[in-house]
Amino acid sequence: MLSATSGDVLALDAAPNPWFDPSYVSGNWDTIMALLGEHVRLTVAAVVLGALIALPLALLARRSRYLAGPVLGLSTLIYTIPSLAMFAFVAPVTGLSDRTVLVGLVLYSLVILVRNFLAGLQSVPADVREAAVGMGYGRARLLWQVDLPLALPSVMAGLRVATVSTVALVTVGVIVGHGGLGQLITGGFNSNFYRAEIVTGALGCVLLALVADLLLAGAERLLTPWSRRARA
Repeated sequence: MLSATSGDVLALDAAPNPWFDPSYVSGNWDTIMALLGEHVRLTVAAVVLGALIALPLALLARRSRYLAGPVLGLSTLIYTIPSLAMFAFVAPVTGLSDRTVLVGLVLYSLVILVRNFLAGLQSVPADVREAAVGMGYGRARLLWQVDLPLALPSVMAGLRVATVSTVALVTVGVIVGHGGLGQLITGGFNSNFYRAEIVTGALGCVLLALVADLLLAGAERLLTPWSRRARA
């Protein structure tokens, strides 16, 4: 018995277990692309929904300093909830689906988005807003043509941080079977620590975060040309 067990261990140790294997990637290309697609969908949906929720909250917090504390405190409190507990709270409502992961990601993104949106809105000079009001700008026009353009650098900074953070957090969704590229990481652990699968999943997450950040940085440069001129 002992010798058989030792033989298994020796055979296992002798088996090739590279850190990266192109043949693994080519042989599992369809699976990797499907998981990458899920990872991208969850990230984009979470950041977009988070931004749509964070903007009204930031406007509410700017309007009253008495509301700013509770709004920021609540978003921070949500962020402190462990992901396992978050899924336990959400799953009875959404089931073990990708919506469970999405709800958690949206809630976690608020702590970054609300703070950056509020900081951007608070950075708009009061005299500029007063001048716009004097020119007859209503609330909606003041928001879209004065507040948001001037707050855009801080808004974009928040979106970039939230996106990179969300790319990493999506992997936690493996708990309910919807973790995008995180499925590869846990799959590698479950396959007797198969390094090529683990590294493929981890490397995919890193590359996805870098690409997303570069795209948002490019969008920021296009949308805020005055910032480049000010730095020059």
